Amino acid sequence: LTYLKTKKMKLAIAALLAGSAAAFAPASTKSTISAIKASPFEGELGVIEPTGFFDPFGLSDGIDQETFDNYRIAELKHGRVAQLAVIGYVTQEIVRFPGEIAPGIKFADVPNGVAAIDAIPTLGWAQIIFLIGAVDYWGFLGDFDSGKPDLAPELLEKRQLQELQHGRLAMLAFLELLRHDSQNLVSPGFDGLDNLITGLPFIY
Repeated sequence: LTYLKTKKMKLAIAALLAGSAAAFAPASTKSTISAIKASPFEGELGVIEPTGFFDPFGLSDGIDQETFDNYRIAELKHGRVAQLAVIGYVTQEIVRFPGEIAPGIKFADVPNGVAAIDAIPTLGWAQIIFLIGAVDYWGFLGDFDSGKPDLAPELLEKRQLQELQHGRLAMLAFLELLRHDSQNLVSPGFDGLDNLITGLPFIY
């Protein structure tokens, strides 16, 4: 039975990898050029090779510039949150705040990753959701002028593109951390490894 489960898991992972590879495989030159020409946003920041203007779900079809700008802002915010989430995943493996997150529950007693969902009390989740929602809706953090570099337009555009790319990479990285952590929660030790962040053994 264990052998069959392992076999099924390997087949499922292989199928996912194959699907991912197909998703990122370049389409024919003709179809790619047609798709780019059909989009009025082909010159926007973030359109990079080899994918070009990548919109497989057609979210940009029939929208105006203002809507596209809102989508881009949402992508940027999600990328920033994902970068913080990846750092948080790594940091909590080795460092915890002193004190208690709730009466009788120490920060050190809350497990890292997915397992923390059940460990945090309802009031704690309410505070987290309210704070994030308030910041996102009312924009308390605003636009930081302090520390903002004065860059030439070409260099500023390069840095903005780098931020978008880092955010996209962080979103993929967080999804993989979440997948691996969730699988380990269901089947402890399935990978035969002692720690979650195996790529950075020195942090332990």
